[in-house]
Amino acid sequence: MRESLRFLLGDRLVEIDRCDPTLTVLDWLRLDQRMTGTKEGCAEGDCGACTVVVGRLDRGTVRYEAINACIRFLPTLDGCQILTVEHLKGADGSLHPVQQVMVECHGSQCGFCTPGFVMSLMALRLNEAEPSVGRIEDALAGNLCRCTGYEPIIAAGRRMDEIAPREADRFLGEREAIAARLAELNDPETLVLRGEAGSFYAPATIEALADLFAAHPQATLVAGATDVGLWVTKAMKRLDPVIYLGRIETLRTISDGGDHLRFGAMASHIDVRTALAALSPQLDELMRRFGGEQVRNAGTIGGNIANGSPIGDLPPALIALDATLVLARRPEAGIERRIIPLESFFIEYRKQDRHPGEFVEAVLIPKLADGVLFHASKVSKRFDEDISAVCGAFRLTLGSDGRITDARLAYGGMAGIPKRAAAAEAALIGRPWDDSAVAAAIAALPQDFTPLDDMRASAQYRLKIAGNLLRRFLIETTQAETQTRVAGLLAEAAHG
Repeated sequence: MRESLRFLLGDRLVEIDRCDPTLTVLDWLRLDQRMTGTKEGCAEGDCGACTVVVGRLDRGTVRYEAINACIRFLPTLDGCQILTVEHLKGADGSLHPVQQVMVECHGSQCGFCTPGFVMSLMALRLNEAEPSVGRIEDALAGNLCRCTGYEPIIAAGRRMDEIAPREADRFLGEREAIAARLAELNDPETLVLRGEAGSFYAPATIEALADLFAAHPQATLVAGATDVGLWVTKAMKRLDPVIYLGRIETLRTISDGGDHLRFGAMASHIDVRTALAALSPQLDELMRRFGGEQVRNAGTIGGNIANGSPIGDLPPALIALDATLVLARRPEAGIERRIIPLESFFIEYRKQDRHPGEFVEAVLIPKLADGVLFHASKVSKRFDEDISAVCGAFRLTLGSDGRITDARLAYGGMAGIPKRAAAAEAALIGRPWDDSAVAAAIAALPQDFTPLDDMRASAQYRLKIAGNLLRRFLIETTQAETQTRVAGLLAEAAHG
């Protein structure tokens, strides 16, 4: 075991022997390092004022990602590089091209959110040449400007490569050298850190994880911390011990099993989106609206499932696709694995079918067969970076006579768990896929769900929306010329 946290702060090696398990990157930067360019706005990963860029090894090269420093625990950055707005200026004090273009495009007003926007644009520049306006907007969706100055900031993103060629950017030039330094920091040892508030463990192998969780069954398993971070910053919970899964590279793997895709539990939403987009453009659109880019960089498929939230966006889609979970633990010797349908994993609110010491290792998602109809969509108060009021995902199989032979209708936000609509499914079987079939399924929805009133939606609204999403499914699969999506309507308006 190794008992010191090691990472690069800019190009400076930092080693820390004692650290509280839930000390946030933001607090460490501002309070310990007095690097106050990174701001605290919401302390829940919504506003982006705290955005920093993290570089981590990915198959031998450095992968740069914008993350929310306010909900990311410092020990999770072991073996990584952290870049803040303070690191961008040149040795002579000159502005980095991303900063310079923000000045020239008048992209800063009150200035509070500006460092976060700069760092989101910086991550985009490090990863992509000449990004489209759509990609710039996606990259900035996790940053809120209180002065509504988005147009100049988007203009700055379009001019980044124009103002200074990428090959002259020192950060891109140093990428190989940074990769070599990070390779030296990444070892197969389990990281163990202790602080006044508790202990932090970061194993590097599945076997070490299983041993640790068996020894500490009360531990909180942390993946991306996009929700667990709020337990600390908002609910003021004390988590001890913490076991972090992010150093286990095999958990990040996505592989093609022929008739299915296999996602390691630590596969990030960014990578999950790319893989799922090959199955259906509906899944691509669903994942595009999954938080902001900072959340998609940090959040994971396994964390989203194991968290058990009834309003998580992924579980309804995966249940509709008939996904299964691989659960693992070490009872005595060796690793014991269990494969279960995802829909049976959720028992009741915040309660899942997990044995003591068991954790999510992988998700298996069947590919869609030819001729199968699939739909996924969400309704939320904001279009971008918002949790669903209702999320619906549907899969239908039609027989040669056009009648429905199989139906899987899954919803989030309608009950204490993501759940299938069994009565509505039964109402569809044997019918042609038409208005009357949808009307019968909608009439059956109150048998499946008794939703709650809360801050996101009333029970009546949720039932109405649940039915309307089925209507949207019908329209999109039978009336291709009819636009039902905001993105499609905006594109139509732009051309017309």
